[in-house]
Amino acid sequence: EPLPPLHQEAYDAIEREDYAAAIDAYDRALRENPKDAEARAGRAQVALMERTRDADLAAVRRAAADAPDDVDAQLAVADMDVMGGQVEDAFARLIDVVRRTPGKERETVRVRLVELFDVVGADDPRVAQARQALASALF
Repeated sequence: EPLPPLHQEAYDAIEREDYAAAIDAYDRALRENPKDAEARAGRAQVALMERTRDADLAAVRRAAADAPDDVDAQLAVADMDVMGGQVEDAFARLIDVVRRTPGKERETVRVRLVELFDVVGADDPRVAQARQALASALF
């Protein structure tokens, strides 16, 4: 069965490694249908690919280790961990940052964590467990 037009546009952009265009196509699909779970997951996956495209794993890990309170450094390591299959580590890292971080930065981390949940998939038991831990950290 053919993909919906905007999904196909995103897929074609991914094939060209034009992640910005793919994200744009998924954003338009989500504006048309905010409940489009496939577009939400696709967007999250492409955004992760874009963020990690040129990242140096050793440098990212070193930056996070050197600055445990640097939210951007912790987000970068979590992204790399998800890309590398270390999902539990990524989730635990960001939940810990949520516990330790106030205000706007806390919300930034929460939003990224929810996006990573979309990357991993709602049916994954690690996501259900992390959602519970996030709720506990928030309240």
